[in-house]
Amino acid sequence: MPQVDCPNRVRARTALVLAGSAALASPARAVAHALAVHAAPAISLPWSFEPWVVVCLALSAGLYAAGVARLWRHAGRGRGVGAAQVAAFSAGWLVIVVALMSPLDALGDSLFSAHMIQHELLMMAAAPLLVVGRPIAAWAWALPLAWRRAAGRFFHAAAWRVPWSIVTSALGAWLLHALALWLWHVPALFDAALADDTVHAFQHAAFLGTALLFWWSVLGASTRQQKGVALLSLFTTMVHTGALGALLTFSSTPWYQSYIATAPRFGLDALQDQQLGGLVMWIPAGLIYIGCGVWLAARWLAAPPLRTRLAAGG
Repeated sequence: MPQVDCPNRVRARTALVLAGSAALASPARAVAHALAVHAAPAISLPWSFEPWVVVCLALSAGLYAAGVARLWRHAGRGRGVGAAQVAAFSAGWLVIVVALMSPLDALGDSLFSAHMIQHELLMMAAAPLLVVGRPIAAWAWALPLAWRRAAGRFFHAAAWRVPWSIVTSALGAWLLHALALWLWHVPALFDAALADDTVHAFQHAAFLGTALLFWWSVLGASTRQQKGVALLSLFTTMVHTGALGALLTFSSTPWYQSYIATAPRFGLDALQDQQLGGLVMWIPAGLIYIGCGVWLAARWLAAPPLRTRLAAGG
């Protein structure tokens, strides 16, 4: 990766970076402001309707709705998958629509900062909301009874259960998500994703898929020990993603050649655009990690140890 600035050059850029950081507390608003000031009228930012995205979104929503309806008919309204969980899944689904189908997708081809917002929406908003929504339970209920039984036998078999337990463990999910984040920000891979739609699809799938595993391991923690491990996972992820954001922010040269020609259309050079993108990863995403960590720490501290519950007859 390109080298970062020496301390003197870092100080020379600090004023610009800090001036933008407050606005980036709401990154979408910051980019919208930049477009309002700098965008040329001739620039077209259409909605995207890539078939694989449309089909996946339609199938996921249709199966979820059918599964929840059937589950509630059998178990009663709000049982198994509650109304709050349905709302969480719906919100996560809509976030994916915004990230992959709205003009933000087209804008990400020209601005690294917009591309970073797109990725953060997938990893930091859509993924945890989908996990809270319990989609696997709903999708299972959407299947015919014979298919549900066959799926149950398959997912309980060691051939599936063992690898699934590995990738959803705290360490396994942490490693996969960290690898996806760092590898896909290597300039050669990032530029390859911008140049080829298939590679770009794999990049988005890697970000969203590993984020789902990561948030599954964090939000699914139930015992006191698991909550402690999840808290450590959150903290260390915040540290290494913040470090990547800082490297992007304080770099002396643009990492991604694809944006050198396109960023000036919006009144930014490629380095300024990269600084904004680095701040999006560093500050707003970091605040989400902190907020989730505080919530998890409160639950962890409030839960009495197992020996205390046993002594009390719990």
